[in-house]
Amino acid sequence: MKGLVITVGNELMGDDGAGPLLARLLEQKRIPGWEVINGGPAPENYLHQVRDLKPGAVVVVDACEMNLQAGSIRLISEKDIACEFFLTTHRLPLSFFISALKELVPEVYFIGIQPAVVAFGLPVSPEVKQAVETVYQKLQDGKLDFQCLGQLGEKEDA
Repeated sequence: MKGLVITVGNELMGDDGAGPLLARLLEQKRIPGWEVINGGPAPENYLHQVRDLKPGAVVVVDACEMNLQAGSIRLISEKDIACEFFLTTHRLPLSFFISALKELVPEVYFIGIQPAVVAFGLPVSPEVKQAVETVYQKLQDGKLDFQCLGQLGEKEDA
């Protein structure tokens, strides 16, 4: 089964660049069985490519405010996405994008990375860089166990 990672974010906005950072890493160090699309701030513009690729699963990765420690990684449910509980810098609500993906792909997962700072001109923080490396490593190991990332709403490990 072919997998696709779609990253979301704006590289000019500090930790909102988590998604594009992961896309660059996946382009530089390819992982067998995974394709990547850097959706930038408008991932809905790439739905035609998703349709053409016909992946068995899509993993969407974006920085989102979850009121956790910077660099925390969580699997976010469709219900939470629909509630628009997190701040977004993107044109359309991600709930629309996720719904469109679900019409094309059997399995869709959304992984959120808690930013430290989202502000114009700042670099990605060390905590978010580490989180991006963690997501990459799990993909590479073939052990992207979504439950191990934790669900939104679970308590943070001390």
